[in-house]
Amino acid sequence: MDKNSVIGFVLIGLLLFGFTFWQSKQYQKQAAIEAEKAAEQARLDSIYYVEHKAEMDSIAALRAAADSASGLVAESADVPAAPVSIYKDAALESAHQAEGTIVTLENDKLALAFTTKGAQPWSARIKDFKTYEKDDLYLFKEGMSSYSVSVYAGEFIKTSDFVFEVAEQTDTTLVMRLPFASGGYIEQRYALPEGSYMVQNTLSFVGMEGIIPRNVSSVDVDFAMTIPRMEKGFKNESQYSKLDYYFEGEKKPAEIGRGRNGSKRIDSKLSWFAFQQQFFSAIVRSRQQFASGDVSVAFFPDGDESRNLMTCEARMREELRRDNPADIRLGYEMYFGPNHFQTLKSYDQKYEKIIPLGGWLVGWFTRFVIIPLFNFLHRYIGNFGIIILLMTLFIKIVVFPFAYKSYSSSAKMQALKPEMEKINAKYPKQEDAMKKQQATMDLYKKAGVSPMGGCLPMLLQFPILWAMFRFFPASIELRQQPFLWAEDLSAYDSIISFGHRIPLLGDHISLFALLMAVSMWFYSKMTTANQTASNDPNAQSMKFMSLWMMPIMMYFICNNLSSGLSYYYLLSNLITMGETFVIKKWFVHPDEILAKVKASEGKPVQKSKWQQRLEEAQRLQQQQLREQQKKQGKR
Repeated sequence: MDKNSVIGFVLIGLLLFGFTFWQSKQYQKQAAIEAEKAAEQARLDSIYYVEHKAEMDSIAALRAAADSASGLVAESADVPAAPVSIYKDAALESAHQAEGTIVTLENDKLALAFTTKGAQPWSARIKDFKTYEKDDLYLFKEGMSSYSVSVYAGEFIKTSDFVFEVAEQTDTTLVMRLPFASGGYIEQRYALPEGSYMVQNTLSFVGMEGIIPRNVSSVDVDFAMTIPRMEKGFKNESQYSKLDYYFEGEKKPAEIGRGRNGSKRIDSKLSWFAFQQQFFSAIVRSRQQFASGDVSVAFFPDGDESRNLMTCEARMREELRRDNPADIRLGYEMYFGPNHFQTLKSYDQKYEKIIPLGGWLVGWFTRFVIIPLFNFLHRYIGNFGIIILLMTLFIKIVVFPFAYKSYSSSAKMQALKPEMEKINAKYPKQEDAMKKQQATMDLYKKAGVSPMGGCLPMLLQFPILWAMFRFFPASIELRQQPFLWAEDLSAYDSIISFGHRIPLLGDHISLFALLMAVSMWFYSKMTTANQTASNDPNAQSMKFMSLWMMPIMMYFICNNLSSGLSYYYLLSNLITMGETFVIKKWFVHPDEILAKVKASEGKPVQKSKWQQRLEEAQRLQQQQLREQQKKQGKR
């Protein structure tokens, strides 16, 4: 084994076992990020303090007066304590002191609870879905979300600090208002149509042209949400969870997250943002577009006792359009539902782009081939394991004309094994490698075999393999669908659970992933069994990689991924082995190939221009090598 092979094995070992070291570094990075966020928050708090110092001082003075009054009351219980007002507007002060209540909107898809404290969503339960533990599925639980509006209306106010009055409530509509003493009010209107996951929200400032100064041109709209864990494996769930934000006219949204904490300052207009769990999302779109904003996402650790997944925040700025100063309206769409491709696409706002289907080529194949085929089969078949089997057969049939050329080329090269052994015996020395290569190419030319004939067809199949790699873990249709021993085709299957994590492997053994790796080993064994023995260390290294390293690496990769994906790769390998066997058995005839070689012996081989250029380059290289040897001999 030469030096390059040793280096190659060392690099592979580092690739496999270096992940543990990388993972430990991530915790250190996370701590550094949290420290940086704390410092940034301290800076923002300082800025806020400077900008609102006068207001805060007055509030502090009022509280001090209240404390003093409380002391006097302690001395004389007969004298009642006078309430201390924080807000100048009496109606606002009353709303600030009031207690909030919970009101609900519900249809056949979604159950939303709202709190009158801030007129904001309180919890969101998505019907027809359960968590992995079979509990009701909440996109966010009670009190784990925040939706507030900050505006200057004679004094700085934040809607989440006040209790709104319920002005109207029907089966599909909820209207809440925050009145001002002068007669104007802030209104939050929510509408939830039957059969929809989309909530229509209208924020209105009515009769406040004399309350909000004319120089106030914007408001701050803040959204925050803590999303709980819902799936089987934390690693897989966090890897496919993120925060997306979309700019009008772009092909797809930008994103942060995927298991890593992150934040982003956005200084241009954006259309919508999404707090995306692996299979469910909260999407907020501004009908007039947000002017700018800040977004951030922070993931909880795997062992979090509250079983929360991540906290997402979006602090947006909205421009106030004063076309009608007496009635300023800001419109929003709020989606609380599954990441189902057709459902998201039906809104025609690029929401479906949050589903990770790959780049333009892979994504195109997934959208226009895989998903339609999957939906078609699902109309008539309820078992998703059977659907995946039929999809695999269909794809194999479609790509068979391309694959046939690759398989037949490989089979023909194996049929030339006796002739290759003669060439190896004729050129056993390493310095004769170029002569051996020329003789091999002449042999292929005589037999009508192209050694590169199988490369392009195989490359054409890679987008399909990658499309399936992206499709299965992101397909909500497979969520909690059992097949054989797998209880959830969207998550890993486990036949053995260790109870603790092992670096690279995880805390379990997936049988589908194991069978997939074994099938890869048998296929590699089939394709290399009839290869001519060679003393070329590079060929030996490639054989070792194909036979052992690739199956082992694929097992470690797929052990924590979707069992549906491993099942698909297993089926694909088995069908490929069957195709290869059939082609070698009935379509490739070694005797005819060898007879063709015998018939062309002694005849000049017509070489292609590419082969002529290659041989010329080899000749020049040999000539340079001889000249270097002569110079070294003279020394």
